[in-house]
Amino acid sequence: MARKTKADIPEASPGPGRRRAVWLRSLVALAVCAAAGGLVAYRSVSDEPGERPVTVDEASRLALSRLNLFEASPVAVTLTASEGGGVGVRVEGVVDYRTRRGTGRYQVTGANGPLDHGLVVWDAGGLGLAPEPAGADGPAWQQAEHVPRQGWSPRSYTADPLDAGLQLIVQLGADRPDNPLLLAQSGARWLGRDRLDGREHDRFAGPRAQGAAPDGERSPLTYWVDADGALRRVTMRMPGLGTPSTVEFGGRDDTAKLPEAPWLTG
Repeated sequence: MARKTKADIPEASPGPGRRRAVWLRSLVALAVCAAAGGLVAYRSVSDEPGERPVTVDEASRLALSRLNLFEASPVAVTLTASEGGGVGVRVEGVVDYRTRRGTGRYQVTGANGPLDHGLVVWDAGGLGLAPEPAGADGPAWQQAEHVPRQGWSPRSYTADPLDAGLQLIVQLGADRPDNPLLLAQSGARWLGRDRLDGREHDRFAGPRAQGAAPDGERSPLTYWVDADGALRRVTMRMPGLGTPSTVEFGGRDDTAKLPEAPWLTG
């Protein structure tokens, strides 16, 4: 069979994600024209070396990133957090934003090596820890099916970096896009561009939630978003810790089936 050239292939109609992006950009542009205060925040800037307010396109992609994450569920996720004193924790697992549930394997390390490890489950209300079941292989979500309900140690979230990181993860996905105009008005800023896994990502300081950061200070959250509005990485600065917690998203995991049993985390 002869190979078709690009010119032989009819142009496909825009997909739902692309149509949403166009719609959001139009919404922002209309809002800019209607509100003089938004003109500076959404002015297009190119080849600017330092941080600056987000543009129309950037605000639209940032606004879509949480919806895109929701629609990609279940997604692979890795959390690394510093507990202070040379102690760090790493969680590798999967999260489903339709149920706001996650399952993973955690490992705690200190200056002299591993300190603890096991399974962790979490949802919007809290988390549960359990030893890895003997003789059970496979991914964490599969191992969690072998842990009886009474085998979990559930608790509500605390200010601990592990808890804060897991709580952040379940909040990142949303079933609708954010309001791009409000993102810009709340202090979202473009910080730079990085190449992750061979793909360009814009780095953004998130909007400042009321009370989360003093006026004039940057949000504690930083987002890495690609040209299609896919969220690849989020970091969160923690008070008193020099190393921020980092959440990495590895894409959709079609094989994952999160168990029902462990979700008594309240």
